[in-house]
Amino acid sequence: MVVLGERCAAALSKALGPEWARADPLLRVAEQPRFGDYQANAAMGLGRALGRPSREVAAAVAASLELDGICAPPEVAGPGFINLRLEDGWLATQAGALLGDERLGVAPDPAPETIVVEYSAPNLAKELHVGHLRSTVIGDALARLLGFLGHHVIRRNHVGDWGTPFGMLIEHLRDLGDRDAVTAMSLGDFTVFYRQARAKFDSDPAFADRARARVVALQGGDPATLALWRLLVDQSRRYFDAAYRRLGVLLTDAEIQGESTYNPLLGEVVAELEARGLTTVSDGALCVFPPGFSGRDGQPLPVMVRKRDGGYGYDTTDLAALRHRVRDLGADRLVYVVGAPQALHFQLLFAVARQAGWLADPRPAAEHVVVGSVLGEDSRILRTRAGRSVTLASLLDEAVERASAIVAARGDLDPAARAEVAHAVGIGAVKYADLAGDRAKDYVFSFDRMLAMDGNTGPYLQYAIARIRSILHRAEVDPASLAGAAIRLGTPDERALALTLLRFDGAVRTAASLREPHRLCTYLFDLAQKFTAFYQRCPVLKAQPAGLRDSRLALCDLSARVLTQGLALLGIQALERM
Repeated sequence: MVVLGERCAAALSKALGPEWARADPLLRVAEQPRFGDYQANAAMGLGRALGRPSREVAAAVAASLELDGICAPPEVAGPGFINLRLEDGWLATQAGALLGDERLGVAPDPAPETIVVEYSAPNLAKELHVGHLRSTVIGDALARLLGFLGHHVIRRNHVGDWGTPFGMLIEHLRDLGDRDAVTAMSLGDFTVFYRQARAKFDSDPAFADRARARVVALQGGDPATLALWRLLVDQSRRYFDAAYRRLGVLLTDAEIQGESTYNPLLGEVVAELEARGLTTVSDGALCVFPPGFSGRDGQPLPVMVRKRDGGYGYDTTDLAALRHRVRDLGADRLVYVVGAPQALHFQLLFAVARQAGWLADPRPAAEHVVVGSVLGEDSRILRTRAGRSVTLASLLDEAVERASAIVAARGDLDPAARAEVAHAVGIGAVKYADLAGDRAKDYVFSFDRMLAMDGNTGPYLQYAIARIRSILHRAEVDPASLAGAAIRLGTPDERALALTLLRFDGAVRTAASLREPHRLCTYLFDLAQKFTAFYQRCPVLKAQPAGLRDSRLALCDLSARVLTQGLALLGIQALERM
């Protein structure tokens, strides 16, 4: 909570000296009610730094806190925890202020940045599979969170559309002699087309030689080759656009930036690295050896910026993209939402960029947001029975089909509404399951678990919103009329719900700053549980007098609004009925 953080910072300065004004008070939500609502936990670390008993430091800070009207007198506990309990009147006033606040207490960041978020990043002319799911869903949620906080977010989908694979695909298309075959491709046809080309490349040396020669023609700008390449690219883009719209992510065709985009920049990138004295010829190739990186044999690890034959690889392309984003787009921060296996690549990439002066401390800065893999029930990478990657389309099809059975069982929706709800529930369940866990860890994919109507799942939260909307509908009240309601906190459940609603700001900021959407998921699940407890123990529709009824209806409406906004920041659709 912002006001508590500000008051704690002021108390640190007053008690310990102005040089400690910027120290982090380590303000945290109390784990148990007996510890208050919040705890300031900085005294232990400050005690060590000052050479003083931590409890003595905590007592000095607590005595300097100016919280009249906000908190009860602070309590020092244990080795130096400062327990803070909000006054009920102040808490009620702050909750009431949310009623007329479209942003629900989340103010824009006072120091907004230009942030490039790279995510999804498939290869063109190949179908999206389950391996693309996590980067796409997590990256999209981070872009939404950062944008909501007022940052200028530039989304980028850095797709593979260049190099040897495209020489192979173009040559296969030439052998088919049918340009219309590409234009008529359905989603699954991309995979078949790619496999056919790969099989020929692996089994036919003459075809492989022609494919490599076709790469040279492509990079050299041969018009006929470029025309076939463009055909493959355009059809792939149409496919991706349809897939992203179905998944409900923000990426558009305009945000696809293929490796080919940076082809004109590669020569000057290498020339700049050479001019800075960073390059070394190694076995005929031009490399940069950033300090501090070595292989198992103890030898320095290279970043190859130009191949022995004069060509360029993805290391150079990634450097060119980074340089372009910093210099031309004016990025303060680069966020790469990419799988864990690429960790070393990005460490090397960022090290070279810092040597070149393209990255600096504190900005421009770059970070690799690591995402784990999607596993099957056998705890291995999720694959079909044939051992192939599960396509994203087939996974979403099954999710919607299973959701349809759940929705059909309710029987109170017309066919069109059932189809719409089933789509939202199925897609939302898949996305929420991906977002609800620690992004850096692998997770086991389970339709039964993700579509459950209880527990920390997308359907549970969607149902919670629909349930609240139903309550408001039965109350025959326009939520807008509740904006001026006076919030009353006469019971522990009302107080717990109001306190949780006021923590939305912290949940959003924490999820965004740590690049961990699961923290927002955890908050939303906790809010839904707090609402359930409130509704079970506190009569709403029959509450008397009228002021108490309005207060409880206002808490209902606030809960629905926060849950809806929270799901929207995760890219998940809320439902009025379910």
